[in-house]
Amino acid sequence: MMRRFFLVLGVLIVMFSCSSKETFDVLIKNGTIVDGSGSPSFLGDIAINADTIVEIGHLDQAIGKIEIDAAGLTVAPGFINMLSWANVSLIEDGRSQGDIRQGVTLEVMGEGSSMGPLNAAMKKEMKDEQQDITYDISWTTLGEYLEFLEKKGISPNIASFIGNGTLREYAMGYEKRHPTPEEIATMKKLTRQAMEEGAMGLSTSLIYVPSGHAETAEIVELAKVVSDYDGLYISHIRDEEGGLLDAVNELIHISKEADLPAEIYHFKASGTENWQLLDSAITLVEQARAQGQKISTDMYMYNASSTGLNVVLPDWAKEGGHESTMKLIEQPIQRRKMIQDISFHVPPDKILLVGFRNPELRHLIGKTLAEVASEKEASPEETLVNLIYEDDSRIQVVYFSMSEENIKKKLKLPYMSICSDAGSYTNEGVFLKQSTHPRAYGSFARLLGHYVREEKVISLEEAIYKLTSLPATHLKLKKRGGLKEGYYADVVIFDAQSIQDLATFEKPHQYATGMKYVFVNGTQVLKEGEHTGALPGKFVRGPGWKKENDSNELD
Repeated sequence: MMRRFFLVLGVLIVMFSCSSKETFDVLIKNGTIVDGSGSPSFLGDIAINADTIVEIGHLDQAIGKIEIDAAGLTVAPGFINMLSWANVSLIEDGRSQGDIRQGVTLEVMGEGSSMGPLNAAMKKEMKDEQQDITYDISWTTLGEYLEFLEKKGISPNIASFIGNGTLREYAMGYEKRHPTPEEIATMKKLTRQAMEEGAMGLSTSLIYVPSGHAETAEIVELAKVVSDYDGLYISHIRDEEGGLLDAVNELIHISKEADLPAEIYHFKASGTENWQLLDSAITLVEQARAQGQKISTDMYMYNASSTGLNVVLPDWAKEGGHESTMKLIEQPIQRRKMIQDISFHVPPDKILLVGFRNPELRHLIGKTLAEVASEKEASPEETLVNLIYEDDSRIQVVYFSMSEENIKKKLKLPYMSICSDAGSYTNEGVFLKQSTHPRAYGSFARLLGHYVREEKVISLEEAIYKLTSLPATHLKLKKRGGLKEGYYADVVIFDAQSIQDLATFEKPHQYATGMKYVFVNGTQVLKEGEHTGALPGKFVRGPGWKKENDSNELD
């Protein structure tokens, strides 16, 4: 009888102890937690319910519907890509594989141009310029585009700046002149609308048209609107070469006059003869910061940039946009003048061709401009103009123009965030029709593998800070960018000893390795290094959206 009593009692104790264990949707156990604050790592567990981190500590008595043993792995907040060109690639494939497999959980888009607002002429131009990826344009405003992506289904969260180039094209096309009072009023009205829809702020890209047609005073006027909504001004500054210091000063001036924080996109000194200017540019930024201005920067992890081959054309040949350039090439006198006026800041043998619109020219992908010129028995200048005309596009190229020493110097700056300046692709299907810069697959993994683990330029904790809470602070995001109770569960788990970029300039379509698990808004998007197909991404709104509301999110 006594034996039976103790047996029943034992069963009841076991049942009670099991039922007393708290159950969570997700339990990450035994991980090395790097919380994004820059503080030293610590061992612990993280519990998630729905889309929220609910507990961090030693949760020995807890169980999870999904449990991950993260022993030997690093647990960190999801990474923020401060300059993403995933705006079209996400329409084609919302999984965002190139970036998700590196731990990016927020894509911030809109460098100088944005996916809205659009008028009828702009929609037609966007449709006409589509290449391998084609899509209907069902939105008009920037907010409508971001809502479209969210409803379509995407793995990462998304955000965007409103581009001044888009505002200018909407109000006055590609004309290079001062806007009329009515036109500036239109641009300010559209800026207010975008901020209230949730834009992060105003962006410019001042080496391109029509963004660069705006003079400083015009940008200040738009930035003042953004300041009213507590937004950020962010810029691909007017010159990254010989005029770098003047361009940095312009951004600092805009920040001061409009009374808002400002960030320099992909901060760099481009061209061998300009590398020494970086120190002076850093001094300008730090002097402004010492005087109370909030100036910050971001960068990608390569000594080569990527943009259009057309940027080498003389300014007068680009003023009216691509269609105008094509018409000028068709005029023999203008074509000869265009060729004569070309001045290479990067030697033709350091310009790699990576993307053509015309399939008949794609056999040239992977060759340098110098090699193609030699094959055609023409000068690099003439070859450049001929290629642009034959392809009827700007032609995507890679410019090998930066210093490795400067990359390490920039990375140590305490106000430096990280970006890819690229789309986020899947290494199959339509994406393989073109080449790309390896930063599309490797910028974040390269930071953690090459510059942290191998080169030891900065610590792992500092790198995670630059990937998470630092950009979240600049963007004024609420409940993102850190591992804290009550924060959204954007969480990554990776092997700090093996994470590695594999993409190269010769073979860029290669995923990074070492990222094991990724959660976006509490949903598992990466499991044991493979994409789950989940599409939980949200439109993350900026500080101007419903100013009385205390959230960045849709209810």
